[in-house]
Amino acid sequence: MNVPFMLTPACKDYLWGGDRLKKEYGKKTQLAPLAETWECSTHPDGLSIVRDGAYKGMTLKDVLSRHPEYIGTHPDVSEDRPGELPILVKLIDASKDLSVQVHPDDDYAYVNEGGSRGKTEGWYVLDASEDASLVYGFEFDLDPESIRRYAAEGRLEDCLHRIPVKKDDVFYIKAGTIHAIGAGTLIAEIQENSNITYRLYDYDRTDKNGNRRPLHMDRALDVACLDRMPDPVQPMRVLRYEPGVAKELLFRCRYFEVHRIMINASEEDAIPYRADELSFRVLLCIDGEGLAKGQDLSMVIKKGDCIFIPADSECLKMSGKLQLLDICG
Repeated sequence: MNVPFMLTPACKDYLWGGDRLKKEYGKKTQLAPLAETWECSTHPDGLSIVRDGAYKGMTLKDVLSRHPEYIGTHPDVSEDRPGELPILVKLIDASKDLSVQVHPDDDYAYVNEGGSRGKTEGWYVLDASEDASLVYGFEFDLDPESIRRYAAEGRLEDCLHRIPVKKDDVFYIKAGTIHAIGAGTLIAEIQENSNITYRLYDYDRTDKNGNRRPLHMDRALDVACLDRMPDPVQPMRVLRYEPGVAKELLFRCRYFEVHRIMINASEEDAIPYRADELSFRVLLCIDGEGLAKGQDLSMVIKKGDCIFIPADSECLKMSGKLQLLDICG
């Protein structure tokens, strides 16, 4: 029977980051600002490291290359990419606005980005300031020529469709959607395993060396939806209660499925949890503290912890008072 293990994330110090992931989620890094932690990642741009157990100190990708059975029989896993998961899980602290950007779909990325996956993503808002917002498409229909003109005149912001954001919101960002996370927003992001971003606009900012980050207007316009975007509608969410636990579906698409689980149980009444026999799962603790026990392990789970659950894993008994994102690819 396969045994779950905790992960240590790869950390990113993009210029728009803050310090909340250190202060509130216990992330240990010298990087400042801290913008993102790649909690469960087999992407070469930021590999998660196994934190405990028999594989302590190894990258998650190396472990999965040795043990492909831990991934399971997932339909999006390719034999050409040994050890690679189809998804990537992040925490993101936007102290400042992110760039206005877009991601390609699978077909475009495969042809134009060396066989890479595209990038569809889902966001769960962990916290947001009172005036927080995000960019979601354009305010009106546009064409490539008019976008280039607005950009050249420094007026691209006039075209952007901004919507307010509050804690506990969910957003599904399909590949091809122009978007930007706004300042004051803290999110958990579940996405395809890709790091391809095409920037249209970055507020004329410079990095720590005084250089402007590159834009990718041509490729962005190749893949972006240029029609006016309606406000995204928050999905109907139904909490299902059982003794000691409540669960709700946040996202379900062809790339990933995410539930929020809220546990409030003593060790005597611990909640059983087991991964699918055919596919891996990821647990990301977003609040509280608890205990997970199995036949061969016992681990304290705290806010910010990320656990990889191999396919056909042993059953865990979960207790304490905590909230988890339960993620499968």
